[in-house]
Amino acid sequence: MAAGDGGDTVALPTEVAALRLRILELERENQRLAQIVSTCSCSSKEDNIPSSLAESCDQQVQKNVKSHESRTSDHGVSLPFDHMTISTENQVPCNVKGEGHDDLSKIRRKHSKRTGHQVGNVSHCQKRLIALKIMYFGQRFYGFASEAHTEPTVESEIFKAIERARLLVGSREDSCYSRCGRTDKGVSATGQVISLYLRSNLKDAGENILGERSEIDYVSVLNRNLPRDIRVIGWCPVAADFLARFSCLGREYKYLFWKRALDVSKMQKAAFKFIGEHDFRNFCKMDAANVSNYKRYITDFNISACDQRSNHDELWSMNIRGSAFLWHQVRCMAAVLFFVGQGLESPCVVDSLLDITKTPRKPQYTMAPELPLILRSCLFDGVSFMCSSDASQALIEHLKDEHHQYMLQAAIFDEALTCLSIPEPNPLEHPKKKRKHIPLLSREAEPSYEERRARVKAKSANV
Repeated sequence: MAAGDGGDTVALPTEVAALRLRILELERENQRLAQIVSTCSCSSKEDNIPSSLAESCDQQVQKNVKSHESRTSDHGVSLPFDHMTISTENQVPCNVKGEGHDDLSKIRRKHSKRTGHQVGNVSHCQKRLIALKIMYFGQRFYGFASEAHTEPTVESEIFKAIERARLLVGSREDSCYSRCGRTDKGVSATGQVISLYLRSNLKDAGENILGERSEIDYVSVLNRNLPRDIRVIGWCPVAADFLARFSCLGREYKYLFWKRALDVSKMQKAAFKFIGEHDFRNFCKMDAANVSNYKRYITDFNISACDQRSNHDELWSMNIRGSAFLWHQVRCMAAVLFFVGQGLESPCVVDSLLDITKTPRKPQYTMAPELPLILRSCLFDGVSFMCSSDASQALIEHLKDEHHQYMLQAAIFDEALTCLSIPEPNPLEHPKKKRKHIPLLSREAEPSYEERRARVKAKSANV
């Protein structure tokens, strides 16, 4: 061995360590460039600035790698590029070999095809698991969940906003997404909660976990990309095992109605019978293929006035709290209470329907309308939602403006009513026939759970 060869061999580990350090630096630069790209909304900036910066970084990566490979290959030393990864707990793993170059090339290709602002996600940024508190007005939506492939849904609009803001790291499947409640078509919410991994500004999992001053203002960013009838009203970092659906300790619903001639005292007497753990199979839409346990626990059920009047009528609400609810459970309970309030059923009918031994099959009845139903809140342990002062003020101004517009629309309806000069009908001339009420326990009943399960098994056997 020549004298010079021994010196090069001794210095080789130092060069390898320097190369690894340089690669780490270049990967950090790659992430910084990606953040620049994600915040750009101007097509000229997207096409020019990130591309030129990325090319510089690419050239530097290639230059360093080729230089060090040429100097080390003569000594038969292979650098561990194929196995070396750079990642943290909240960062998507990124293989060092060529991926910095590939990611930046993909960014350039994606931005070169853009015309203006376009949706997308990223796969090489820091991320963290957070919970989002969401408010929405459900009149125009086909429910919250988007599995039915019917548009629009609240969920689909939320993910569109997340992608527009480039907050999604990887795919939706990688985000560990979970929803607390699955509201039906037309139902609104003031406290829906979802959880998922989103892009983060924090470089370390424990950095500023409470201060959050350097973190993305998720409320402001998402609300700029959401339609006017959906708003994020708070966010909170959560533990890695948090799931919005299964970590929820309780949910609260509110159902609004006009009092008219309803006997609210009888309705409240019947409502008290729901409190506690019961089998609610006669107060829901049964899904025998997926649900076998129909026992749920109601912690509170009260009916109260809302201190609002219109057209000589008073607005009231049913307020229901429980650990969890079945499909259409609240609307079915409300429908039975309306029968009681009209004097068509006794409050004791609730006892009979809760007794599945006595009433194993649900009587056929129409559940209450969906529009007055609101998912008011979801309860979690140790989750405190935050909202910046700017985002909070923007939310207040937005809701005030929406309320102002609806008041204007109501005034137009009032004006339309004043323009009508139709005389009041004489009830003696055309007496209105009352629809005969068939008692619930005397009506035709739906199949029992056991009968539904037998059908599911028979259908599966035939497939």
